Amino acid sequence: MREAPKQLTFDLPVDPRFEREDFLVSPSNEQAYGLIERWPDWPDNILILKGPRGSGKSHLAAIWAASAHAWTVDAFEVTGDKVPHLISNGTLAIEDADRAEMDEAAFFHLLNLARERKAFILVTCEKSPDGWGLRTPDLLSRLRLAPIVTLDAPDDALLKAVLVKLFVDRQLVVDTTVVDYIALRIERSLSKASDVVAALDKEALSRGRRVSRAIAAEILGTAQDTEENE
Repeated sequence: MREAPKQLTFDLPVDPRFEREDFLVSPSNEQAYGLIERWPDWPDNILILKGPRGSGKSHLAAIWAASAHAWTVDAFEVTGDKVPHLISNGTLAIEDADRAEMDEAAFFHLLNLARERKAFILVTCEKSPDGWGLRTPDLLSRLRLAPIVTLDAPDDALLKAVLVKLFVDRQLVVDTTVVDYIALRIERSLSKASDVVAALDKEALSRGRRVSRAIAAEILGTAQDTEENE
C-alpha cells in the first residue's frame, strides 16, 4: 500500500509567551515565583535566579521585568561604557551570566553602582557564581553576598501541564495518554517540551493527521538517535 503523500509545511515561528498568566507554578518553582512576586521587598537589591536550562528562568525574569519596568540584557552586553546607562533605569535583568564571556570589571562596577544608587538587579544563571570561572576575587565576593533562589527541573505535574499548554497554544487537540507518553520520555526541561511539541505539530500537519502516540514515538525515537550520534 502506497504511503499518502506528505503535505507541504512551513516553519512559522511561534513566539514564546512570557506573560504572568502563562507561568505555571509548581513545587519546583514556587519559591522563586514567590520572591519575584514580592519585589521590591527583596532581601537585597541584587537577586540571583539559578536553575537548569529550560526551568523557566527567562520566563520569571520577563515577569519581573514587566512589573518592575526593567530593561533586559544578556551578560555580554554589560560593558564599561554602558554601565551608567544600564543603571540609570533603576531596574535591570541580566540573562545567562554564566554562559557568556563577561567583562568582569564592568560587571563589578555595575553591581557597585547599583548598590550605591539602590537600583535592583536580577541575574539569571545555571550555576552558582563559584562555578562561573571568574578571575576577579572582588566580583566573586560581591556575588557571593547576593541571595540565590533556585528553580528545580520541572516535576511530572508541571511538565505535563506545560505540554498541554503548548499543544493548546498551537490549537492542537491531543489525548492525555499522548501527553503522559511524552512526559515519561523527554528530558525534564521546558525548552525540550517546546521543541518536541513543535516537531510533533510539523509532522502531524505534514501527514494531515492528529498528533498520536505513534507519531510521538517516531519523533522521540528520531530525536534520541540524533542526540546519541552527536
